Amino acid sequence: MTTIAFLGPEGTFAHAALRQLPVSTDAKLLPMSSVTHAIDAVRTSAADAALVPLENSVEGAVPATLDELAAGSPLVIAEETYLRVRFALIGRPGAELRDIRTVATHPHAEAQVRRWLMAQLPAAQVALVGSTAGAAAAVAAGECDAAVGAAVAAEIYGLQVLADGIADNDSAVTRFVLLTRPTPPAAPTGNDRTTIVAYLRADHSGALLELLSEFGNRGVNLTRIESRPTKGRIGQYCFSIDCEGHVADERVGDALAALRRICGDVRYLGSYLRRDGLQGAVLSGRADRDFVDARSWLAQVRSTGRS
Repeated sequence: MTTIAFLGPEGTFAHAALRQLPVSTDAKLLPMSSVTHAIDAVRTSAADAALVPLENSVEGAVPATLDELAAGSPLVIAEETYLRVRFALIGRPGAELRDIRTVATHPHAEAQVRRWLMAQLPAAQVALVGSTAGAAAAVAAGECDAAVGAAVAAEIYGLQVLADGIADNDSAVTRFVLLTRPTPPAAPTGNDRTTIVAYLRADHSGALLELLSEFGNRGVNLTRIESRPTKGRIGQYCFSIDCEGHVADERVGDALAALRRICGDVRYLGSYLRRDGLQGAVLSGRADRDFVDARSWLAQVRSTGRS
């Protein structure tokens, strides 16, 4: 049986996102207390895969996920999924808003309900914990008065929804990724995404432009780029990058090979189906057939001197 770790306990948004994936149907689901623990479960073979949040449409990237993927033994993204995030204020049965003095939640959740909390519970102290479901468990244990999380956590922990739909932005979406140990990517679908981490060889004027130009010159669109410290000295950064296309696509493979030449290191993190279905058209001169034709032309010039 396949074992899939996730940011738990049960009742987190990660748990809800994982249950959307067909691979979870017959799998053993293993809740972990943090993103790091979920990823480590895959690296130590305690789990076959791990579902963790990568980015949110309001709060941005999840630093713990980016940093874990940039270091340690390599992992790859097998697939992605999106979850529309709806937040609720959860308390013990019979509690009312005027009773709330302490609220527990995950940092990303707090950022998305901050103005609601300021307006409705201005005197409440907010405690940041490892997961929204963990916050609900803390309420059930009497450690705090309320939690911000998914409404389903109220059912799981015997609590009550005191207020629903409390997000400052009700269209927030979180992107989750399923991580596995390295394996050959699935075949291209024509609607794919590729993720890498690029490490600059040396900091110099135009270094980032040089990196970006390798994608731009080949018509490869970037859908996300984040800078993260390499954990060395101040000023040393790597770049976590998502781009349209598959490593098997000529333009993408050529861009990655070029990065390998100019960067200190390039970590490949997978090519997989893009769930939002927004891939743009391939620019003229950048299709696979154009690369094949260009190589054939160059080979002819080199062998015969004729173009």
